[in-house]
Amino acid sequence: FLLIIWLGKRMRNDGAEFAIGAMAVNLVWSSVLFFQNMTEGIVREVHFEIANIGLFEGRELIFELGWMVDGLSIMMYWVVSFVGLLVFIYAVGYMHGDRRVPWFFAAFSLFAGSMLILVGAPNLIQLIIGWEGVGLASYLLIGFYWEDMENVKSGNKAFLTNKVADVGLILGAILVGMAIGDFSFFAVNEAAAAHSDALGAVAFSGGLLLFFGAMGKSAQFPMHIWLPDAMAGPTPVSALMHAATMVTAGIYLMARTFPLYQAFADENGIREWMIPIGVITLFAMGLLALVADDIKKVLAYSTVSQLGYMMTAVAVGGYTAGLFHLFTHAFFKALLFLGAGSVIHAVHSNNMSDMGGLRKDMPKTFWTFVIGSVSLAGIIPFAGFFSKDEILATMDHEGYTGFMWVAIAGAFVTAFYMTRAIALTFFGTYKGHGHPHESPAVMTTPLIILAVPSVIAGFLNVPGLKLGSFGNFTDWLGARIVPMGDYHPESINWTLAVYGLAAGIGGIVLGWLLFSPDRDTQDERDRLEIPVLYPLLRRNYYIDDAALGLVGFTGGPLARATDWFNTYVLDNIVNGVGGAVRYAGRFVYNGLDQRGIDGIFNGLSAVADSAGSSLRK
Repeated sequence: FLLIIWLGKRMRNDGAEFAIGAMAVNLVWSSVLFFQNMTEGIVREVHFEIANIGLFEGRELIFELGWMVDGLSIMMYWVVSFVGLLVFIYAVGYMHGDRRVPWFFAAFSLFAGSMLILVGAPNLIQLIIGWEGVGLASYLLIGFYWEDMENVKSGNKAFLTNKVADVGLILGAILVGMAIGDFSFFAVNEAAAAHSDALGAVAFSGGLLLFFGAMGKSAQFPMHIWLPDAMAGPTPVSALMHAATMVTAGIYLMARTFPLYQAFADENGIREWMIPIGVITLFAMGLLALVADDIKKVLAYSTVSQLGYMMTAVAVGGYTAGLFHLFTHAFFKALLFLGAGSVIHAVHSNNMSDMGGLRKDMPKTFWTFVIGSVSLAGIIPFAGFFSKDEILATMDHEGYTGFMWVAIAGAFVTAFYMTRAIALTFFGTYKGHGHPHESPAVMTTPLIILAVPSVIAGFLNVPGLKLGSFGNFTDWLGARIVPMGDYHPESINWTLAVYGLAAGIGGIVLGWLLFSPDRDTQDERDRLEIPVLYPLLRRNYYIDDAALGLVGFTGGPLARATDWFNTYVLDNIVNGVGGAVRYAGRFVYNGLDQRGIDGIFNGLSAVADSAGSSLRK
């Protein structure tokens, strides 16, 4: 970030060299760590004391920075570095000739770097530092094209929505850290494993506040409203944000503090708050993709839905299931966003109404986009099938069968809207202007590379299957403290797998039947219109209206009422008290002091002086 600010404009590629070089170094090192963790396992925690905060109830609180190196942080570090490097390379081609390119790569580096600080954090305080760095960088990048006021509003919306949620994160960190006298994740998880009374006293309130913070970053209902508007930024930003950085931070926080939720889940009922929110997010937010015309917004709503799957999995006790879906999702969602960016780069429009028939002109983009879509839809043997199937198996095992069927219905919706996106974008006749063309190699090569793990990554954690002496993803993931109650299926539940697979195939078939026939315009082609439901979806369930109404009420009638109360009530009270005090002061000073007390003493001194003069004579 600092090097690009200093030297970016002097570089041939506007500072992209520094950004790509930094990510390449991180990828090499995280790959070494990943391999070491596969072969021998790594648990290392390093703290540097920065300041002594002071004593609290006899305990010394220390502000420390450092890093934690274990299965969870290594996995996240590698995913951020791998996906980030490919997205940075892609951005060189995508941003070529654009405005403020050095500033873009500087802010983009800050974005990735803050996420690496976050996932390597050994304690809640450092996590908050990285968390806020990611939020700041996202604000700068979402509003990158600030010449358009709508983009500015989108950046503000993302920033302010996350600031509201961050209040929960910070208060939750304070409650949990102060309760046990230590902000380190090791201490928090150890206290949870020991069922500490001190931690138990704040487990519900602190845990719920941390979850509220995660709801903002990971766009859980109803805090999801910022994420679709975040598409205002350049497409590489969308790809990295949705695949491996900002939106996964909330899932990472829930995983890192997993023992806190497991140890006290049955006592305080915190799951009863978390699971319904996750299930609503995975299903209801996926429906919003059915009516989106902007191809990036289709993928944005898809991300919100998939984050709902991850959050639900962690909430029901599926530590590994949720994180494995985060792992596979990073590949195919980055692939889909970069594919969408390739299309936008070719047709100069985000709207699918300006697309159609692009499979002939853009074969590499088309086939890689199809691979990403099929993986997202959960079709065997692609990566998304295995990770989503493990979530369904975990929900069934933990007794949340009703919610499991909602998740299966969500798989149908996912396949349906992705088939719609493919049909409208790549099939039929071209509805736009100009002559679309395949993107340059600097953009298509990352697509091809990402397509590989989108296909094969699921085999890293097939239940009951280990890769020889290397084990599998469950073994590599590990944890600083072994998660309590984390369910690991011993084999594939083929009954559930068939249900999930049937839902995905059914969504593809129905989507193809409805949207593949060509028409003169995309509006005619996208003819599906369900009364009541579609108007409701187009207004985002009126959640945005409610949020804007709240902001409008706060900035309008409430602000005016507050101003009136301040001016005519509080000010009058203060001024009245002030006037009374001034009057009392004048009365005391002029009446009692000057004329009273001073008069008496002056009179007495005059009598004494006169008597003295007479007596002297």
